[in-house]
Parts: sequence; C-alpha cells; structure tokens
Amino acid sequence: MRGMRGIRRAALAAVLALGAPAVAAPSEAQAATGADPAAMRATGGGTQLITVRAASARATTALVQWWTYSTSRRRWVLMGQAAGRVGARGLVAGTQRRMNTYTTPTGLFDLPFAFGDSAPPAGTRMPYRRPTRTTWWCEDAPAKEYNRWVDPLPRDCRASESERLAASPVQYARAVLIGFNYAKPVKGRGAGIFLHVNGHGATAGCVSVPANSMSALLKWLDPKAHPHIAIGAASGALALNGY
Repeated sequence: MRGMRGIRRAALAAVLALGAPAVAAPSEAQAATGADPAAMRATGGGTQLITVRAASARATTALVQWWTYSTSRRRWVLMGQAAGRVGARGLVAGTQRRMNTYTTPTGLFDLPFAFGDSAPPAGTRMPYRRPTRTTWWCEDAPAKEYNRWVDPLPRDCRASESERLAASPVQYARAVLIGFNYAKPVKGRGAGIFLHVNGHGATAGCVSVPANSMSALLKWLDPKAHPHIAIGAASGALALNGY
C-alpha cells in the first residue's frame, strides 16, 4: 500500500518488534485469545481460513491464525499462528474505509493470488506472480486500473499515487493479495491491501507476518480449498466473530 516507505521511516515506538516463528503465542499487546471460526457468521464457504484478530480497533498488532476445516472431524483445526502487524492507525470497517488513512479494513475477503520478489517456496499452489522493475500497483483513484497489478504503469495512473512493487523487496519478498475493494473497486476506498512479510513496524493498512510464517502460509494455501481471510478485533463493533 502507498505510504509504506513513510511508515518504515517513522518512529513507531509503541509497535512491538515482533520476530515470531510460524507458531507462536501472542504478546500482551495482542488479543489474549485467538479467533473461533465455528462462532463466525460466515467463513467464505471454503475449507481454509486465515483469521487476523487484534485486541482492539486501535491496536497495531494482531494474532494471525490459519485453519483447515476437517470434514471427517466436522470442525476447524488450527494449523499455525503468528504474531502479526496491522495498520498504524488500527482497524476500520472495510465498508467505511478511506484510502491513505493507514487503517486495516475489517471483514471477510478472498485471496485472489500471491506474488513476490522472491521465488515461491516449494509446494506453493497459489497463482504466483513475480514483479519486474516496471510492475506497479495502481492506487490512483481516477485511473481505469485502480487497485490493479499493472506493468507498465498506465498513463492515467500517477506514480505518486501508486506503488512500485520492486521498491519494497523485504515486505514483498512474498505476499498474497487480500481481496479488499478488488472485485468491484470503489474509488477512494483503498487499494493495495496485502498479506506480506513484516517490515520495521506497523503497516500502511496491510497485514504482515514474519518471513517464515509467510512461507508456511504459501505452502499451506490451496486455491481448491477456496481460502479466505477474516480481519477484526476481539470485541466491540469490529469483533471478528461478527464476520
């Protein structure tokens, strides 16, 4: 998301320097307990689900868990978890979000494809794209290709309002597109919301996890399982179990 470089430079002293393994306990700054897919109103209809649960709407860290629905056991099984990061200004309902607010949208979203500056880990089944030096994510609201992968940058999409993917080789070493405002983009709601590798602090609206967790997720994700991601808080109006 545009603005990430500014967030990396900012002194976000309140954000924890997380370096958790693929399966890790959350810190006190995160939700004390994880999500419960069985209690959610909807999970996307597939058998794979990633949940991102922050302690509150103002939190900049969250517990990221990934689940597989076992048809034989008739329940969701936790496959792994990681200490993650969200927007520098916390969470906001996806239907109310505005671009450039440094907030992570809450809701239930699909995961259209993966991409990365690095090669995909062995066993990756998600469609995986490799950006070049001329690959951009168009985040210029008036542009025809708003909230789209473009290569090269179209004339109607300003570079100042977009993100060159190769410029963030750490965060975008490996990533997955979160389908927020993607299928039918609403101009100005936001663009370039990804699940990606941690940078130096909170994000500009994306969800991030340690590099080894990102690799574990890519090995686990299966398009045939129709994976989704649910983002929310532990309680209040943005409570995760409401999705």
